Amino acid sequence: MKLNRSDTILKYIVEYFIKNAEPVGSKTLIETYHLPYSSATIRNEMFELEQQGYIEKTHSSSGRVPSSKGYRYYCEHLREQGVDEALKYSLQEILNQKSQSIEETIKASCEILSHMTSLVSVFLGPDEKIERLASIQLIKVSDKTLTAIFVTDSGYVENKTFIVDSEVNPDDIVSCVKLLNDRLVGTPVSELVDKMESIRPVLGDYILNHDVIYQAILRTFLKFASDRLSLYGRDELFNQPEFKNDVDKLHRVFKLMSDASIFKDIDDESNINVRIGEIEDNPDVSVISAKIKIGDEDNASTIALIGPTRMDYDKVLSALEYIADSLSEYFNDAGKGGKA
Repeated sequence: MKLNRSDTILKYIVEYFIKNAEPVGSKTLIETYHLPYSSATIRNEMFELEQQGYIEKTHSSSGRVPSSKGYRYYCEHLREQGVDEALKYSLQEILNQKSQSIEETIKASCEILSHMTSLVSVFLGPDEKIERLASIQLIKVSDKTLTAIFVTDSGYVENKTFIVDSEVNPDDIVSCVKLLNDRLVGTPVSELVDKMESIRPVLGDYILNHDVIYQAILRTFLKFASDRLSLYGRDELFNQPEFKNDVDKLHRVFKLMSDASIFKDIDDESNINVRIGEIEDNPDVSVISAKIKIGDEDNASTIALIGPTRMDYDKVLSALEYIADSLSEYFNDAGKGGKA
């Protein structure tokens, strides 16, 4: 990749700050990257980059740091877009384990992503307004316990084990399952709780001890209906200079991570969204999100990374794009009966 002088200097300012978390000056750039320019030439270029809003001068030194605009320009034009071979190998090891469930595959992939990037990884399940219930099973585990298993049309699985009266008749359980499937299968996840309320009186006609079963299923549907947000590698934030010595800033980031809306807005064409310092009350935070197609093409899940604006965008974007594309391809092949 052939860069002009201005782009070369901006690229190295970004990469130096990402690595060292320290402002950089002209002398440091020359010594670190062996640039064939004089200090005066680099200072002039840095002045122009500052005037254009790509870098900023800190209060504590004469060095410069990238701005949000500078990071975005780096992401779009200057990064090298190479995927770490160790990440490729680790992900392939996961995808080769054919017996894993969707949830296990997602969890393992997110843990790899978090470990490789030293950031918090996020998985957000499909939109509950589109996703529908596909099946319900009630399995008697012992004389006093039942496990309810729920599956959606996107392959999402939830289960709940609960205690029932040992006198419960197995035939009543069969009848209860039939009723639930007849009345609830095909219902959007967001409507399941209301639908359960409407059939509550009918359950009493099928099973004597129906209230325990009703409450257990209702709690599971409430979990279904909420945003299914899973976080991995939260401890990584404690190692970031921006957060480890600032309790208030760390608290704001943890609060931000529970807000599913910041991960949802992804452009359909690019399949990835980069938000650098754009989130209210969190100017030092970046969120990178990508879609994963699991089953229904119109109901994508989201995988994301969240961390400081000083994250390694070349590594982060390459890793996230690779994992999102690989998982979409893997689940698509599995859905079509392929070798996955």
